Amino acid sequence: MRRRLLSSTLVVAAIAVLLLGVPLGLVVTRLIDDEAVQQLRAQATLLLSQVEYARIEDRPIDPEELQRQYPNRYVQIFIRNSPTVIVGTEPPPDRQMTEETHSESGVYVRISRDRAQVERNIRGWLMLIVALAGLALAVAVSLAVVQSRRLTLPLLDLARIAERLGSGEARPSRHRYGIPELDGVAEVLDRSATRLAELLSREREFATDASHQLRTPLTGLTMRLEEIVAAADQPAIVREEGEAAIIQAERLTAVIDELLAAARRQRHAQAEAICLDEVLRQQITEWEPAFRRSRRTLHLDGARGLRALVSKGGLSQVVSTLLENSLEHGDGPVTITTGNCDRSVVIEVADEGQGIPEHLRARVFDRNVSGAGGTGLGLTLARALTASDGGRLELIRPRPAVFALFLRPADETARHRVVSGPA
Repeated sequence: MRRRLLSSTLVVAAIAVLLLGVPLGLVVTRLIDDEAVQQLRAQATLLLSQVEYARIEDRPIDPEELQRQYPNRYVQIFIRNSPTVIVGTEPPPDRQMTEETHSESGVYVRISRDRAQVERNIRGWLMLIVALAGLALAVAVSLAVVQSRRLTLPLLDLARIAERLGSGEARPSRHRYGIPELDGVAEVLDRSATRLAELLSREREFATDASHQLRTPLTGLTMRLEEIVAAADQPAIVREEGEAAIIQAERLTAVIDELLAAARRQRHAQAEAICLDEVLRQQITEWEPAFRRSRRTLHLDGARGLRALVSKGGLSQVVSTLLENSLEHGDGPVTITTGNCDRSVVIEVADEGQGIPEHLRARVFDRNVSGAGGTGLGLTLARALTASDGGRLELIRPRPAVFALFLRPADETARHRVVSGPA
């Protein structure tokens, strides 16, 4: 990235220097050349006036005096009925700049100079412009180096933080870089680290509780089974120990249910009051191109501004699963409708396809059940995610298929929950 920043900055600076430097060089060349011509013309006019004044006073023209007044000039003075006066050395014809003028009294003046002097002056100014352009490029490269370090070093630091977070070291870095966009990314990573640390802590607590609470009923069940094996030839003892084993198994089932309920309550604690419109519009934006390629449409209908207690990521995944199923197995336009019903916030996803086959309706949410060669896991996981947030996912109409999400409203307290589905 640093190399790309440097190269792009250098290219932009070079283009700017060319766009400004080349016209400036042409203008400077033209100005110096015009100034030399104007100076030569003024000298010719001045010389003519001097010759006319000398004639009025009837004084001879002094070539040495003209040589001192007009150094590095080749002067020719033509006077009617008088010898020609020539002062200086004539420049080469290919480098000669000449201006001439005359008066009504018969005086003709021609003054010339060597263009090489003007060209040296032009080259000096052009070298100055090139030096300034080089200095501008050097400053641009220096600024690009500083800016690239200011951008790339924070990005490298964020990459290390993300890598550390992915490896399980859930510790907020609290690093800030003075760049709003990068600071926003750092804040998100810090929040993710904090949440991941909480999740890992809950998982460890769950594992500890599970190992502790399952050990006793498993030990009792093992002992009962050992007694059954040891008393295989005594039916009365086998029956008695079998009944005790069943009681231990039921106790084990109750412990597992309690642990799952505790885990589900922890999951509910992560749910927050969110605006459904934001999540649904995001899903429509993501899926609309795929539906458009299939020459189908995607609509959002119903009440706006509804809020529900749900995890944003879980709701996005559930809606995405329903839209993917409609795209793969449904037909016609897909409509997402939101509304309220019996102390629940409802999201319906409906299409105009042939719906769910009759032999799959009762098992559509079962694991590994699919009607078109899929994995059979999408709806199962979607229902589990919905239930983990305290809601439920139902097939309310098989043909055409209409799936409905029943979510907890945002103003509901922890004591009032929607029907809990499978975990």
